[in-house]
Amino acid sequence: MTEHLEIKGLKKVFKTDDDEVVAIEDFSLTVKKGELISLLGPSGCGKTTILRLIAGLIESSGGEVLVAGNSVSGPGSDRGMVFQEFALFPWRSVRKNIEFGLELSGIPKAERHTRANEYLEMVGLERFANSRIHELSGGMKQRVGIARALANDPEVLLMDEPFGALDAQTRNIMQKELLKIIEKTDKTILFVTHSVDEAVFLSDRIVVLTKRPATIKEIIDVPWPRPRDRASPDVTAMRKRILDELEKENVMIG
Repeated sequence: MTEHLEIKGLKKVFKTDDDEVVAIEDFSLTVKKGELISLLGPSGCGKTTILRLIAGLIESSGGEVLVAGNSVSGPGSDRGMVFQEFALFPWRSVRKNIEFGLELSGIPKAERHTRANEYLEMVGLERFANSRIHELSGGMKQRVGIARALANDPEVLLMDEPFGALDAQTRNIMQKELLKIIEKTDKTILFVTHSVDEAVFLSDRIVVLTKRPATIKEIIDVPWPRPRDRASPDVTAMRKRILDELEKENVMIG
């Protein structure tokens, strides 16, 4: 695998009238094409801020982000983002939500339609192409969000706790669906989660962050092929090890 996402010395300082808060300090990471990397850390440590910096949604205070060798200076179609709160347009159909980014890019209608059909099929929503968002379950809404992000064919997919708002059963189903999508697309994914179980189940590597200001405490390789048995002794031992590391940061995490 080749280097696909490079983060070099990333820093973010939030300034107020009275103070400065250092949220991210010297965050450096290289992600290879096709890898799924999870970010785990204390609540409020800056995981979402890191994703937003990579997405170009907020400006960094230092460092550099490169995608496929190109420096990031703002939002771009080479990065797709999936949010926890779905962020879909309720006045648009499922198909029209998936086509939104393609419309902004000036893709002709026929090609938008063809590409939307491809991703509707990939996420198993062909029968719901003309449905409105309020007619969908939480898991279905998140499938639309994933399809919309993938439809632009981004180099990197940024996922900010995408299954965090779902019930436990739906969350497990969506994790398995994501693994199928990874197998089909070979996308490079940076995945924020609060769940150690989710990180071990999905990831190639897990980046454990310190409390704020966030920097990398440890990077853990997950050596087993997917799909993984959540109840296996090896997986259980890794979960315990990560939880122990997080406890040293004086946090509680599920």
